[in-house]
Amino acid sequence: MDLLKQEFYNKAQALAKEVKELLKEHGNKKLDEVSIEQAYGGMRDITSMIWEPSLLDAEEGIRFRGYSIPELREKLPTAPGGKEPLPEGLFWLMLAGEIPTKEQVKWLTEAWVRRANIPEHVFRAIDALPADTHPMTQLSVGVMAMQSTSVFAQRYISGMNKSEYWDATYEDTMTLIARLPRVAAYIFRRVYHNGEQVLPDISLDWGGNFTHMLGFKDEGFREYMRLFLTIHADHEGGNASAHTTHLVGSTLSDPYLSFSAAMNALAGPLHGLANQEVIRWVQKMIETLGTTKPTREQISEYVKSTLASGRVIPGYGHAVLRKPDPRFMAQRQFCEDNIPDSDLVKVVWKIFDVVPPILTSLGKVKNPWPNVDAHSGAVLIHYGLKEYNFYTVLFGVSRALGVLAAQCWSRVLGLPLERPKSVTTDWVKEYLTKEYSVTFES
Repeated sequence: MDLLKQEFYNKAQALAKEVKELLKEHGNKKLDEVSIEQAYGGMRDITSMIWEPSLLDAEEGIRFRGYSIPELREKLPTAPGGKEPLPEGLFWLMLAGEIPTKEQVKWLTEAWVRRANIPEHVFRAIDALPADTHPMTQLSVGVMAMQSTSVFAQRYISGMNKSEYWDATYEDTMTLIARLPRVAAYIFRRVYHNGEQVLPDISLDWGGNFTHMLGFKDEGFREYMRLFLTIHADHEGGNASAHTTHLVGSTLSDPYLSFSAAMNALAGPLHGLANQEVIRWVQKMIETLGTTKPTREQISEYVKSTLASGRVIPGYGHAVLRKPDPRFMAQRQFCEDNIPDSDLVKVVWKIFDVVPPILTSLGKVKNPWPNVDAHSGAVLIHYGLKEYNFYTVLFGVSRALGVLAAQCWSRVLGLPLERPKSVTTDWVKEYLTKEYSVTFES
């Protein structure tokens, strides 16, 4: 049993025992109550699933195994000479529950290098698509093509015992995460660089090698990608891509099938496309105002005109958070330390000064603060990655860390098939009549 698998297994056995005792003593106690508004409103805020790697707090933002993003930037191992956390360290934390040592992170980087070889048929499957196919579609197809190598699927057909589900899921998770940067970079170079591929550099860490294969040599960009891949990795289990992974995985679909489905969810305009919309809006504003250095007053007028036209300010507001997104603030800190003179980044900061007071004055928003998407596009463009349609692929590569760590936990805890109860509107009306004496016109 490898180093991380042993750590995970030891922690998992202890928690599995604790969960079993918790259910025995308290399983019949109520955890939450559901309103009709929630049933019709996308199940918003209904506490109804277990997600071990992270927890989202409305005031403090996302915490990974109890650690905030500022704490992760301080405590997780970094690349030699670097300051930003290595994503490998976060994955170890989400799976094993403890901050890893530099040696453990080095082991994980090397383990992923050994697993990163991709079968040739995966590239052929991607190449069968028109080159102008959306990169997210190509990513989903690439992941599905790798499913033929699934350890879980092969061992399940052979009669694998339930007690071994977690082990096979771990093996697939490690291999899928190891391969993803290569698949994503292949798509990027295929779509935007005439198929001229950049071979991996196995001396680099996971995020650094990904940046290298995309075709970027700037160490500053490598550092930003390490931060990007860390802060986008997970956002508890209720978001669409995470929940999709959980739902599909609950049928005992293997990690490849589950993650491909998650990428289809992430590709939706209401989920992973947000950073594209932000940077388009910012650049449209710059074009309209005719300057790369607009004043706060000019930005304020443009924001008000956007709202007056019935549109929203992209990148502002969040379904859960009630304060500025710590992921936004982490990127701001990175820019202050590394690229403080970027005109585009300065525009993002001015928008941050201008938008919240305007949204607050309207009295219609619970959270007027920026989310993670409000900043990332500007940084990517600064470093030369201007291809908007690829931004969600970067998000997807990062999100694999959290959702697949969670799937390992789901399998080791034996979480069952997800099957919520649904009702019809007629049922709701009959319920209201019976319980609350509400009458409806026939």
